[in-house]
Amino acid sequence: MKDKRHLKQELYNLFARVANAMSNPHRLELLDLLVQAPRTVEELAREANLSIANTSQHLQRLKQARLVLDEREGVYIRYYLADPAVARLWLELRCVAAQQLAEVEHTLDAYRNRRHAFETISADELRARIRTQKIVLLDVRPTVEYKAAHLPDAVSIPLDELEERLNELPKRKTIVAYCRGPFCVYADQALERLAALGWKVARLEEGVAEWQLAGLPLEA
Repeated sequence: MKDKRHLKQELYNLFARVANAMSNPHRLELLDLLVQAPRTVEELAREANLSIANTSQHLQRLKQARLVLDEREGVYIRYYLADPAVARLWLELRCVAAQQLAEVEHTLDAYRNRRHAFETISADELRARIRTQKIVLLDVRPTVEYKAAHLPDAVSIPLDELEERLNELPKRKTIVAYCRGPFCVYADQALERLAALGWKVARLEEGVAEWQLAGLPLEA
């Protein structure tokens, strides 16, 4: 009987290893970035505003829990999610937190202070409106993320290139922007600038991860 109890406890210890690996806000941000695209340690450190040494330590914790894997590319080491289930786990964690903690909504409103300023459209509505050819779907994430995977028919103009590439966007069409999902501010910032310059705009709240979780196709 004691052996059975010991083995049961060992199972829970293994489950806890995964939970412990995710129980750090920096590691969650690194997972969020890797959901979008594989990246080197240096790229992750730059995006997450961490030192390379600190980033590497966090990645090792994630790797020990088999949440991420790595591969060497010359002098660089590139990390990627170990399995699509890791992305689903991250999205479910966010969903549970948003449902159970009122603070998530309040903090999100403060972070995305233009969150309710623009029309939002659903994935189904987006697909219908794309067929009318009256909208342009704009992906404002970094290029590396667009190349890894993007929504069908999306045009890539990273947020930091928007000002110099405005002439690529037709004024007669509605610009529908998306970024990394509902907890990302990039699309809001792009739409604020475009609306100020006279474009009709809307936002798709979902990103690549949400789109894929819904069973919808992606392009790469």
